[in-house]
Amino acid sequence: MPNESISLLALAGVFLASALGGGVNAIAGGGTLLTFPALVAMGVPALTANATSTVALWPGALSSMWGYRGELRGARAWVVRLTLPSILGGAAGAALLLRTPADRFARIVPFLVLGATLLFLAQGPLMRRLRARGGGAGKPAALSEDGDPDVAPWLFVLAQFGIGVYGGYFGAGIGILMLAGLGMMGFTNIHRMNGLKNWGAVCMNVVAAMIFAFSGIVNWPVALAMAVGGLLGGYAGARVAQRVGQQRVRTAIICIGLASFLFLLFRPL
Repeated sequence: MPNESISLLALAGVFLASALGGGVNAIAGGGTLLTFPALVAMGVPALTANATSTVALWPGALSSMWGYRGELRGARAWVVRLTLPSILGGAAGAALLLRTPADRFARIVPFLVLGATLLFLAQGPLMRRLRARGGGAGKPAALSEDGDPDVAPWLFVLAQFGIGVYGGYFGAGIGILMLAGLGMMGFTNIHRMNGLKNWGAVCMNVVAAMIFAFSGIVNWPVALAMAVGGLLGGYAGARVAQRVGQQRVRTAIICIGLASFLFLLFRPL
């Protein structure tokens, strides 16, 4: 049950895992692939762990969005297009999660972790392709007269809604999906894309966190330990990001993600 007591030792473990995950997010991304399996290994049910993580980590998403706010200047039309499908998709995903029986989610979650790990594995080639196409700066290459990528808005709204459903339901790897979607829409400026990605993530996470918070599924002591650990780890990670080899961190995360998939898959046996 989400409100059952958890030992101080387990809370300390949650704090340390979240601090490590926050630091990893600042350096290379993919921190959820560390924190979620750690929560399950500490005895937190998978459904509760997922909802609790969403509630605990949304302040970090908000701070990331704030850091990229300057990149959203001149992108008002795309911010508006992102907002509604992200909110509706996040709400639909959260509602779907609450309707998923705990035992069924426990069977599904190993494959969600595997999918997130494969997305993380694809992130490097995707980012290199986007930077090579757009040079990492300047305006998007394919523009309509109003300055937006020339693509049918309904296609973008539909794609973003689908991404939002995934974000509200599980969420690991959501940033990679949004970057891929924005790239297909015609964006090439990676900084603008990161700003829009962070805004979309905030919309999804906030509405999902609110739904989970009022559902009674959140373990609040765990959420608090995660929030504090993630914020401190993110700050520390940002301080050392330039001195740590990102490729080594990414390789370690991929190995941990695959090991977590096997752990979660065979844990019930």
